[in-house]
Amino acid sequence: MAGSAASWAKQLRGVGEAMAKCAFVGLGVMGFPMAGHLAKAGHEVVVFNRNAEKSARWIAEYRGRAARTIGDAVGGAEFVFMCVGSDKDVAEVAAAALPAMAPGAILVDHTTASADIAGTLADRAETLGLHFIDAPVSGGQAGAESGKLTLMAGGTQGAFDRAAPILASYSKAATLIGGPGAGQLCKMVNQICIAGVVQGVAEGLAFAKAADLDPAKVIAAISQGAAQSWQMENRWKTMVAGEFKFGFAVDWMRKDLGIALEEAARNGSALELTRLVDQFYADIQKMGGGRWDTSSLIARLEPGK
Repeated sequence: MAGSAASWAKQLRGVGEAMAKCAFVGLGVMGFPMAGHLAKAGHEVVVFNRNAEKSARWIAEYRGRAARTIGDAVGGAEFVFMCVGSDKDVAEVAAAALPAMAPGAILVDHTTASADIAGTLADRAETLGLHFIDAPVSGGQAGAESGKLTLMAGGTQGAFDRAAPILASYSKAATLIGGPGAGQLCKMVNQICIAGVVQGVAEGLAFAKAADLDPAKVIAAISQGAAQSWQMENRWKTMVAGEFKFGFAVDWMRKDLGIALEEAARNGSALELTRLVDQFYADIQKMGGGRWDTSSLIARLEPGK
């Protein structure tokens, strides 16, 4: 069951009233609220986080149980979700989770990682009688907190159909792109497109300020036409104000763009703009903005920066 319409989650929340046994590994800025939405939807949730304090905070806020080990968390779960940091983290969690999972269970990875590790884990899961879905997300912390993330998935149709009603707890739309790794490849496309758009908005706003134009009037005019974008609508005010604490961090964006650039080297894609914007983000890191959100590209265009 694949769909991308805004009504996807609303439709699926009524599918299958039986609540599922779920485990969630990784309670960062994304995983914490995502696991919370599972609990609020009525699913039985066990969480695990390397930092036990985060697990304790989650338990204090939501209904569920904190596990002391990954194996304890996933034992008996029908669905195991993880949202961690990198390929290395994904591999470590999967190494502990897969052998402890119940036959037929599904491991869903929401980490933005490489397509290679997704394929490897899908093969490993299959040998154990399990299923694996790579399902990176778009929508950032705000989307996770509101339960309106967009998911792009790789895996089998059967596993996706089983997981879809559960995924609807914290997403507004999901699309099964293809087999294992396809979700990660699609997320690379997502980040490639965002990088170019943010740089365009940054340059446009910097130009408007240099030309002594009122940014509010400029945006009011051009956002009604072909220049409109989510980044423009949601970030122009904070970009003009030099406020960069509202979204996905530069450090994480560089990690994601690095994955895309590595994949491009393998498939022969010419990501010329992406490579350039990646270096612009490196400039932001040198300015001390590694934890600023991605709209901070405008900071390097300001006079004296």
